[in-house]
Parts: sequence; C-alpha cells; structure tokens
Amino acid sequence: MDEKLEALSENVENAEKEAVSKNFIEQIIDRDIAEGRCRQVVTRFPPEPNGYLHIGHAKSILLNCGLAKKYGGKFNLRFDDTNPTKEKTEFVESIIEDVKWIGGDFEDRLFFASNYFGEMYEGALRLIRKGKAYVCDLSADEIREYRGTLTEPGKNSPYRERSVEENLDLFERMKNGEFPDGSKVLRAKIDMASPNINMRDPVIYRVARLTHHNTGDQWCIYPMYDYAHPIEDAIEGVTHSICTLEFEDHRPLYDWVVRELEYENPPKQIEFAKQYLTNVVTGKRYIKKLVEQGVVDGWDDPRLVTISALRRRGFTPESIRMFMELCGVSKANSSADYAMLEYCIREDLKLKRPRIMAVLDPVKLVITNYPEGKVEYLTAQNNPENKEMGTRLIPFSRELYIEREDFMIDPPKKYFRLYPGNEVRLMNAYFVKCTDYVTDEQGNVTEIRCTYDPETKSDSGFSGRKVKGTIHWVSALHAVQVTARLYENLIDEEKGVYNEEDGSMNLNPNSVTVCDRCCVEPAVQGAKPYASFQFLRNGFFCVDYKDTTDERLVFNRIASLKSSYKPEAK
Repeated sequence: MDEKLEALSENVENAEKEAVSKNFIEQIIDRDIAEGRCRQVVTRFPPEPNGYLHIGHAKSILLNCGLAKKYGGKFNLRFDDTNPTKEKTEFVESIIEDVKWIGGDFEDRLFFASNYFGEMYEGALRLIRKGKAYVCDLSADEIREYRGTLTEPGKNSPYRERSVEENLDLFERMKNGEFPDGSKVLRAKIDMASPNINMRDPVIYRVARLTHHNTGDQWCIYPMYDYAHPIEDAIEGVTHSICTLEFEDHRPLYDWVVRELEYENPPKQIEFAKQYLTNVVTGKRYIKKLVEQGVVDGWDDPRLVTISALRRRGFTPESIRMFMELCGVSKANSSADYAMLEYCIREDLKLKRPRIMAVLDPVKLVITNYPEGKVEYLTAQNNPENKEMGTRLIPFSRELYIEREDFMIDPPKKYFRLYPGNEVRLMNAYFVKCTDYVTDEQGNVTEIRCTYDPETKSDSGFSGRKVKGTIHWVSALHAVQVTARLYENLIDEEKGVYNEEDGSMNLNPNSVTVCDRCCVEPAVQGAKPYASFQFLRNGFFCVDYKDTTDERLVFNRIASLKSSYKPEAK
C-alpha cells in the first residue's frame, strides 16, 4: 500500500513539475484538449511577403512548428498576401527557404491567402446582406477624421445607412473596376463609439488596380489584412492562432469577422511578446532603405539579422533554437543582448568545427637556421575538445607568416609574444627566438628573423625550458590567401538605433573590416559556401556564398572567441 501511495505521490509531483515547466501557451492548449475544445492542434506561421524574415520571425516559426510537433498536430506556412503594393515573388521564395532552413516543417501544407479571395468576396457579400457592411465614399483622410481618438468616439459615415441593395450593387461595380482606386471602400458596420478603435467600422475592402504575384490581374479589389486574416485561419482549421502582442487589440475584430460569417470552431488567438535584440535593425522599411542606399549589399548582408543574413554569416538553425530557448516565451516585452546570440553559436560550433590556423594581418617570419627548401608535415588535432574529429598534417617551412600584432619591437610589460631576444612556441611546432627584424622607410616591420630549436618539437616529449607565449602561423610556401571580413554592430551602440531628431539610423562607420591578405593553412582548400571553421585565436568563420569565387575564398567572421554573455545570468 505504501508503495502505491509513494508511486502516486511521485506521479503527481512529476505532473506538477511538467505543468510548471510549460509556457503559458502550452498550458492553454492543454486545457483546450482536456475540455474537448480541440481534437488536433493546428498552428500556422503567416508572413506577409513584403520583405525578408528576421530573428523575431524565427521565434514565431519555431514556436508554432514546435507546438504542432509536440501535440502531434499540423503546421501551416501561409502567406498573408493581401497587399500587392509591396509583395514580390522574391520575398515568397526567400521566406520558404528561410522557414525550411530554420526547421519549420510544413511538408505539403503551403497556403496563400490569395487562393481564398473568392471565399473572402463571398463573405463580404454575406456581411452586406446581413446589414453588417456598407460601401463608403469617404476619402482615407476623412475616414481617419471620422474615426475619433482614444478619448473621443467616432462619428458615423454619411454613407453608413445605404440600403443592402445599393451596397450590393456598388460592391459588385467595385469588383468590376468601375470606380477609380481609392474612391470607394467597403467597411464593416460595427460601432463608431467603441472604445477599441479597431472596431469603429474598419475598412475591409479597397479598390486597387495592382498586379498580384499569385492572382495576376484577376482582381481589382483586395481585402484588408484584419478582415482576411481570421478568414484564412478559419478556412484552414487553425485551432490556435498564435501571434505577437500588437495584435491583441485586433482580436475583437477577428472574432467579429468569423462570428458574423458563422465559421464553426473558430481559432483561438493567443498573444506572446516579440523577440527583440538590442541595437539591431529589424524594421522592413529601414532594411529596405539600407539596401536601396547601398549601405548593405542586400537583405542578406551579414551585418543584418534577417534569417538569410544570419545563415550567410554562418549561424546555424541549432544556435538560433538555443537562443530562443534561452529567451523563453512570455507576455512581457523584453530585449536580449546580441552577445547572447553569439554565445549560442559558439556553444553550437565549438565541438563541431575544425580548428585551423589563419593569419589575418600577416608579416613574414624567417627561420634562419632552418634548412632551405625543407618542408616537414606536423600533426595537429582538428579539434582538441572533440578527439573524434581526428588529426591533420600541417606543412612547416623556413618562411612563415604570423600575425603582425604578435610581434613588437618595444613591448610593454607582460607582453609574452615575440620581440627581440624573446622566445615563443609556434603552435604545434617549435620554439623560435627573435634575433633580428627588418623595417621599411616608414618604420613598419616587414620581416622578422628567428632561430629555432629542433629539440623543442611539439609532442616530442621535450621537458626543458618553458616559454610563456604561443603564437599561430602559416607556412608562406603553402598559404592559401583569402579575404576575411570582420564585423561589428551595424548600429552605433552608444547612440542607439534611431536618431530621435530626424528618425534616421545611427550607423557605425566601422561595421566591417576587410582583410584582403589573410593567409590560411591549406586545410581550407575546396571549402564550399557555408562551410565554417574556427580560426585559432580569431573566431569562427564561414565561407560566404555570394562573394566566394573559384579563384578566391571569402570568409565572414560569425563571432569572435570572447563572450560578454554569462548563461548563468539568465
């Protein structure tokens, strides 16, 4: 008996722990399932194809897809393409690629709001027949004026009481293209005195002669987002319409639309907080401006945080998922530091990627007592933290390249790298001691001369004198010259993203540093776009897919090796 009670107590305790660990959305879904309101969970990600997705959208994709998987349900990718003014096939294709890459498994469940235009039109006719919609001739400015304010109610349009017959006739003629763009709209008839401005007879259709990316010139009237969106969810059988907090005030209108159109089992809308990152640009119109002005080289410029830009820079889906898990899901708006995202990519890559030597700013080092013409191959571990990645052979010769910053003529105290008379270890190789150096007319060091001790070879068991400094190198004879790009924040972090006076962006003029003479060991030869490596002491780097050619590799630095983010501070 005691064993049964103990087992029961343990089950209750485990259930309580699981309930606490679930976010508030999962708790709502659990209740809906338990109370019989939901048989199969259906979620969706509904982007507008008017730009590229960014890091905030990644949270919505992973959340919606993750919930569908967790509850054995379905996940839809649906384009809310009701506004052909800004929509392009380019954006549709990029979004599909981004959703697939980040792990949004929609299989054959790809939908377009534009495929429902016929049903939306029929729904508008039903609203007119019920006396719940009317054609209005007010201009956009007049509609705004009539709407009222947050503290003052709106006033009725002079066209509000048109008869059902007149509204049906006018709406049909709108569809047939008899009226100029902007001359008439169809409005829902709700309540001009509602405390919620969204309920003050919102526009649900407008005249717009625009070619649509999916329907071509079939329509010259288009539904407004707030009318179309709940219909799309209802048609697809979405059970939980999960969106961000700015749509909370729109929920009463969504509910009104599906209720008046008498859809069975309408979706339940649940709002969560957006994912913000400090000092980054996510607004589509701002990114578009950066692209058009040539500040960045496209929507996928590695300094941006669009999903395609993160992929191009070298971030992985796993690192973004880790980031979202650390941020969590809540109802309270908050911002995460970019350092947290960099922490996640370091954690993901540190055991997966080979570590190789690369010299970003090379200066020649000549070992004067090393035999001329001799080349030997030294063994190095591909990843000391993951022995399963094996080893490689690195060519070593008389002439090497080292980092310019690893040599100083007159160093400060506690400088343990190379300077006249000092001895250091060349990583995976020998001890070398500086005996001389050469400078040009401006005093810049052009060559460092050293001697080496052949008894000090790495892994030889040498146990004699010790040195405090170890530096990396690349054989000059075998070096692969590449371009490496080092990134800083696109935004001036001290000033913030936007200038309060004129709304312009506070851009960092040093957001990218291009190292055109970077020398890398031959292990990178043949590397394909998106392949990534850890360049020892310099950070994680990814082969750029856009600028790399058969003749020259271009690398983007994903993240440096230093982190200011402390995971325990979460």
